[in-house]
Amino acid sequence: MYGGDEVSAIVIDLGSHTCKAGYAGEDAPIALFPSVVGSIDQMEVDNPDNPGDNSGSAPDSKSKAKQKLYVISPIKDGMVVDWDIVENIWDHAFRDCLLIDPKEHPMLLAEPCSNTQQQREKAAEITFKKYQVPALFLAKNAAVATSPIGGEILIDCLIKSLELKGITIKPRYSFKRKEIRPGEFQIVDLEFPNTTESYKLYCQRTIASDIKECVSRAPDTPYDDSSYSNIPTSYELPDGQTIEVGADRFKIPDILFNPSLVQTIPGMESFAETAASLRGLPQMVIESINKCNVDIRRELFSSILLAGGTASMQQLKERLEKDLLEESPQAARVKVLASGNATERRFSVWIVGSILASLGSFQQMWFSKSESAYAAVPTIVFSLLTGTRAWGILCSKKIPLR
Repeated sequence: MYGGDEVSAIVIDLGSHTCKAGYAGEDAPIALFPSVVGSIDQMEVDNPDNPGDNSGSAPDSKSKAKQKLYVISPIKDGMVVDWDIVENIWDHAFRDCLLIDPKEHPMLLAEPCSNTQQQREKAAEITFKKYQVPALFLAKNAAVATSPIGGEILIDCLIKSLELKGITIKPRYSFKRKEIRPGEFQIVDLEFPNTTESYKLYCQRTIASDIKECVSRAPDTPYDDSSYSNIPTSYELPDGQTIEVGADRFKIPDILFNPSLVQTIPGMESFAETAASLRGLPQMVIESINKCNVDIRRELFSSILLAGGTASMQQLKERLEKDLLEESPQAARVKVLASGNATERRFSVWIVGSILASLGSFQQMWFSKSESAYAAVPTIVFSLLTGTRAWGILCSKKIPLR
């Protein structure tokens, strides 16, 4: 028994945009921060060729460092590509956010359905050898597939569409608001000439992500310019500028259903080549269900769960259910589930992991540290989430940890 009232398990969901971490049994994660790191080229900051530029106070040095910051993500298309960065993120979650010693807590990690055996072995090796956790469980995050169509592509398309209309999203660091009289502010531009493009893009994506989740709406029918061009809505940017988001608030979400729409957005040419061959969200859902055992397909069609930040978009649930009804077998009773609370939608994977790790019947599923010395590395861990029920199936393979 590793969980319980005295020692709570730690649940971590490392997403492509945000890392969520907290204790099993809680309603929401305690730690919530971007799943990226900042890398500084120390050679450029120190500038050894011109030592005179390095003199100055500590604040000046920090300012230079921030301007040389490169933002790097360890995840690409839902898969971990840099485990060193993942370790830095976990270190931050344990030491700075949760303030715990990982040796004292079992750990449940959410992983993509398409995770490879090598990825699982690496995760087990790091958690047991570096963090020395007493027990581990890898739970599937129940994603339908690994696909480049996702939140980041929608955000990039939104940024390009706004730029085409002459609207530039100013990063928060590039200006400050100065109060000139009560209730009236003036925007003062700040100069940071050496800011890296990756840091600027990261700051713009953060604002564009909020635009996407606040004003975007999945169209009731496949998008066309004539039907949705005259339904604008407004959004106030951090610099105080109010913009009109017109047809883009419908067009961008429809990319989830019709990826070829990317080809109509200037500046997305690099992605447009592959977009034509990609499947939409309804097709991916049906294909994923059809790959399952025929005896459970009917139940899966009636238990499709929307989760993640993109699931917060208006009418996404209704549009997906409508398209699935048209394309699924007639005998299928399609039902798409989504929490009415936007926060619960965003944290659904973490919340289910929290419930799973706190169940008394789950405690026998933990893979202990004592078994890992020269025993089983969890190679296949599968969690099938249907409605409020959760099943965990653990298969192991005898592989030594080096």
